[in-house]
Amino acid sequence: MSDREAVAHLLRRATFGPTADEVDAAERAGPAATMDRLLTPPATDRGAAATPIPTLPADPYAALTKDSTREQRQKASAERRKQLQQVTEWWLDRMVAAEDGLTEKLLFFWHGHWATSAQKVKSARLMVGQLETLRRHGRGALGPLVGAMVRDPALIVWLDGQKNTRKAPNENLARELMELFTLGIGAYGEADVKAGARALTGWVVDRRTGAASFEARRHDPGEKSILGQSGRFDAEAYAGLLAAQPAAATFVAGRLWFRYAGTDTPAPDGLAGADTIATLRALLSAPAFAQTRGTLVKQPVEWLVGALRQLGIRPSALPEQQRRQLLAGLNALDQVPLRPPSVGGWPAGVAWLTTSSLQARLRTAGVLAAATAPAVLARLTAAPTAGRPDALARLLVVDGWGARTRAALTPLAGEPRKLLAAGLVSPEYTVS
Repeated sequence: MSDREAVAHLLRRATFGPTADEVDAAERAGPAATMDRLLTPPATDRGAAATPIPTLPADPYAALTKDSTREQRQKASAERRKQLQQVTEWWLDRMVAAEDGLTEKLLFFWHGHWATSAQKVKSARLMVGQLETLRRHGRGALGPLVGAMVRDPALIVWLDGQKNTRKAPNENLARELMELFTLGIGAYGEADVKAGARALTGWVVDRRTGAASFEARRHDPGEKSILGQSGRFDAEAYAGLLAAQPAAATFVAGRLWFRYAGTDTPAPDGLAGADTIATLRALLSAPAFAQTRGTLVKQPVEWLVGALRQLGIRPSALPEQQRRQLLAGLNALDQVPLRPPSVGGWPAGVAWLTTSSLQARLRTAGVLAAATAPAVLARLTAAPTAGRPDALARLLVVDGWGARTRAALTPLAGEPRKLLAAGLVSPEYTVS
């Protein structure tokens, strides 16, 4: 693998869709310097600064009472949906604009890992609050992240934590916390789930303010035995106990490998570091990671955001109809940010390569090709007609076209937007 291929592979996996200029700069710097730059956040991020978190009014349901009319409730529900769409559009815009692509993609990883859906939470404020918690702790050690998440209002609502009381423990949050978020199946027993649920009792969410608070009268302060240790565990102590388990670091490292490297190549031993960034460095530096090139199917959000970046399209600058078409495309592809299908998160691999998904990609690729920035289109048309498939490969950061794809692209060389759309749905672009 050449240096250019190595840095292109690194950037494709660690960030959302690198541009040709970014690959050029990384090639000049070399793989080692590129790795260091990716893992060290910039002092300032102009793209993030240009896409601030939207200011959201209070939850529309906060003003409702038991005497509110059906019409008032319907209006509040519509306003909630509008706020959630606003946040979804904002986050897509941030993904495209952010200069610190590694942190933004890592946030999307954590969003899928701690899969929490707005379809049940319903509050844009709570979903934004969870994203900020994941952003604040996502690069660091696991302990503070788990400690913050067990008190996260959106997660508490999503997994029925507010129904978990000393008199009627609800095991949902404790079970998923161990099975899906920290330890993995086989690293705990049913008794640990029951005791963990008792440790998490007492936390409630005020749906009017969106704040989580601890009510001592609802908490079970008794002795608990969890994972072989006994004590009067509460949520914080329980979170700390889970995060300190060797199985937790190994499990999370495995999940990172699953999303960043795929399943075709087994994860090497010893990936887990002291914090997420150390684990990512080990993962992205592993010889086995280089062997995964061309084997990982892009998730729909990765595919869309990468294309938006490479084609010079800012979602917020598009007319409303085109913004809606992009969200409709993600919906048809079954991956809309803030709406994972279950607590298990989104699928991976060939699950994204269905007949219906191809049709959705074709439609969305047409929208993207039509919205391509003039300067980007000019780069493509500046190449001789016969050379445009190669110019397209450079534009989309594809290492090269297979014979079948090249044969399909060549007749479209005289129609640049059709050529772009065809490149976006090609196997070489769909698989990273």
